[in-house]
Amino acid sequence: MTRNILALSLCLFPAVALADPPSAPETTRNKQLVIVSFDGAHDNALWEKSLAMAKRTGAHFTYFLSCTFLMTKADAKQSYRAPGQKVGRSNVGFAQSREEIAIRAGHIWEAHLEGHDIGSHACGHFDGKGWSEADWESEFASFRTALVDAWKKAGEPDAEPEGWAEFARNGIKGFRAPYLSLSDGLMSALEAFAFTYDASLVTKGPGWPIAQDGMPRFGLPLIPEGPSHRPVIGMDYNLFIRHSMGVENRKDSARFEERTLAAFREAFRREYDGERIPLQLGFHFVEMNGGAYWRALDRFLTETCGKSDVACVSYADALPMIEDARKKADRSAF
Repeated sequence: MTRNILALSLCLFPAVALADPPSAPETTRNKQLVIVSFDGAHDNALWEKSLAMAKRTGAHFTYFLSCTFLMTKADAKQSYRAPGQKVGRSNVGFAQSREEIAIRAGHIWEAHLEGHDIGSHACGHFDGKGWSEADWESEFASFRTALVDAWKKAGEPDAEPEGWAEFARNGIKGFRAPYLSLSDGLMSALEAFAFTYDASLVTKGPGWPIAQDGMPRFGLPLIPEGPSHRPVIGMDYNLFIRHSMGVENRKDSARFEERTLAAFREAFRREYDGERIPLQLGFHFVEMNGGAYWRALDRFLTETCGKSDVACVSYADALPMIEDARKKADRSAF
């Protein structure tokens, strides 16, 4: 756990240009969308916990997978080199055993079959702000190869489910950049690898996806939080920094949970009672501050997703629903 927290402590988000949400379409009370995603998607215990949470609340999630968790360090020394890095390096580590890879691949497949969205978080969680288009393409190629070969790396090629190879090659449609760090070469590389959306932006508040180079781009929003309602990115890591300066504090876990739940509720209420702009919330596969943020998420989804006019969906699910809302708005304008 300590090592995971230390790894995440490297994830200090660089300065990001905040995109103003475009004008919202006029709606006739469309469903309020809640979009929850997880970065890293590695810890097998948290795979089980998140899938159980989804079943209990009726939510669908997006899992942005880091591909080095589908290889051991020994594998990486033979097969993975991130742009500008030495062979076999990763900022977030690797699988500790082949058995661990097999269990993780099984969870990925289970999530896929249950309608969740599996996206890419690249491989070794490096900062790509200086990467060229070719650099990004190299990283995406490594990701695809790692996913295709997961069952071989697990030492169980015969256990590979039918349809895995097709899913691995063509089923990954969404991307979130590590550190939310971007470069000019990213969009062309995303297009070359047939991604259909990017979720690497930050917005001043909940916002509709913007179109860039023909691709929808989502942004995690700044949401009011705490007694002073100061804005914070709607992500567990940013709350972790806000609440305890990135130092694990289990003693105040219950207090952090209540603050987080209150922030989620307020952000949701503003959109639910207002323009019904999708609310996006981001998490990691690490239970920071004694699990405060995962508990707050569970409580929030439990009380929210069952509403008849709310849909707790993945990014992949949200895209056609948002398009339908826009078409409805266009028709109502005439």
